[in-house]
Amino acid sequence: MRIDYPVAVDSDYTIWRAFKNQYWPALYFIDAQGRVRHHHFGEGSYEQSEMIIQALLAEAGNSGIDREPVSVNARDIEAAADWGSLKSPENYVGYERTQNFASPGGAVLGNPRVYHLPPMLRLNEWALSGDWTVMKEGAVLNKPNGGIAYRFHARDLHLVMGPAKPGTSVRFRVLIDGRPPGAAHGIDVDEQGNGTVTEQRLYQLVRQPKPIVDRQFEIEFLGSGVEAFAFTFG
Repeated sequence: MRIDYPVAVDSDYTIWRAFKNQYWPALYFIDAQGRVRHHHFGEGSYEQSEMIIQALLAEAGNSGIDREPVSVNARDIEAAADWGSLKSPENYVGYERTQNFASPGGAVLGNPRVYHLPPMLRLNEWALSGDWTVMKEGAVLNKPNGGIAYRFHARDLHLVMGPAKPGTSVRFRVLIDGRPPGAAHGIDVDEQGNGTVTEQRLYQLVRQPKPIVDRQFEIEFLGSGVEAFAFTFG
């Protein structure tokens, strides 16, 4: 993504708590003297945010700053969300922060357990099937042929996941409403729903054409050793 500057990773929420932050995303604009000059909570106001950055750079003595807004040609997973049809919020797989988990009996923290899908999922509910260990920040599949189901309403569905052991890979198969995705497949899945987890990253599994309606997503992993962390939608 051509990011060649340092990025602070705040996995322990030290910075988050120091700012008493309650929003995601949250933008804090800090000048060259370390003073917070502006903030913005939530999506949007991108052009205004860019203008503030340009002004602070100029104030700090940087010359040759182009004051025209940058034109972004975002594609694939970088494409802007379809806000008009988005009815599914980001959700986490881990025990600490997940919402709307619907497998019968609920989640058990830190111990292997065989999970089952409920007879029906309501919008934004999700469930596990197969032998999983649910941890604080994610879930690990212990045996092959386990899966995840999610009832969602969005153009795009992404899953942050990866092999638990570096250098390994796990094949998977995606279904939408019980069928191969066809034209609704994401960039990490073919039309038959086949894909492979090869590294820890965000995988785009669904990009459905209009009309956007409630769909039931299912992913089945054909091997064990997959870690799943979070669902995002666009």
